Amino acid sequence: MKIAVLVSGGVDSSLALKLLKDQGHDLTAYYLKIWLEDELAYLGDCPWQTDLEYAQAVCQQLDVPLKVVSLQKEYWDRVVSYTIAQAKSGKTPNPDVLCNQQIKFGAFLDYLDTNYDKIASGHYAHISYDSAGKAQLCMTPDQVKDQTYFLSFLSQEQLSRLLFPIGHLDKAQVRALAQEYNLPTKDRKDSQGICFLGKLKFDEFLKYHLGQKEGNLVELETNMVMGKHKGFWFYTIGQRKGIRLGGGPWYVVDKDCKENIVYISRNYYSAEKSRDFFKVVDCNWIAGKRPEKTELSVKLRHGAQLYTCAVSYLDNNVLEIKLAERDQGIAPGQFAAFYDGKVCLGSGIIQQV
Repeated sequence: MKIAVLVSGGVDSSLALKLLKDQGHDLTAYYLKIWLEDELAYLGDCPWQTDLEYAQAVCQQLDVPLKVVSLQKEYWDRVVSYTIAQAKSGKTPNPDVLCNQQIKFGAFLDYLDTNYDKIASGHYAHISYDSAGKAQLCMTPDQVKDQTYFLSFLSQEQLSRLLFPIGHLDKAQVRALAQEYNLPTKDRKDSQGICFLGKLKFDEFLKYHLGQKEGNLVELETNMVMGKHKGFWFYTIGQRKGIRLGGGPWYVVDKDCKENIVYISRNYYSAEKSRDFFKVVDCNWIAGKRPEKTELSVKLRHGAQLYTCAVSYLDNNVLEIKLAERDQGIAPGQFAAFYDGKVCLGSGIIQQV
């Protein structure tokens, strides 16, 4: 097949490229340049240059042509501005989910048009097809690295054009194969940052765009002022780190955006706080229609944690969710991804708790 392969300069996409090369496909590698140098210069060196050098080294070793595509404007318009607006409204955005839907498999697919049979990437996910020929997004063997949560907002049209060549492997296997093939990225550490900041701190990004504004840290139960903070947008529901008060542990339990108040509590896990019910809006169903089942599994964030949940469909795009157990970090603005066994059905945005 003629395949466009997204490379990032990391070990996962490098191995994906190697596996496809060995299978004999006609490949062109693409590096997406989404960094806004002027915007992010205040944060220090932009790591995209190092990433690109690694991508170039891999492509040179495998004799695959590499093209650099600038999607900086699209990235700012569709992902970065959304992230800032969500944080300013007190919500907890997840730009990685939007980046996959809007940029990697949105604007980039539009850029390619139909010149390629498939688009491949180094995501930890697997695609299967049901009896009707529809693409299904499936979890991988590596529960910790599984990235179906980040891919859950893709449409059927997008998913049907994709390949995930390392989706059958776990991280240890990927590392071992990279060593075996002596790929230039074999010893590179995994990126821990969100998609558009990479190694940089999200708080520094928010500080640059939203500034700082002193407000009160208020104990929810007593309404007593326990300390100060520098802006509600730096905090998310369920957060424990960064509160910096004695006598804890303290948890963020609510925010008053109008008054710039962050409510905290030491009784976050007390029995009367159920933390097992929330509403989801703007649902995306990968199959094109909502599932018939009312008992599903749900992920509230990237990672291995799956909850059994009861789903009440208010309409196709609005759900009420009752978890079988409590979760300490149900935060408006985050995505909830739904599963039937190993199949990711889609996701929606948590509206209220």
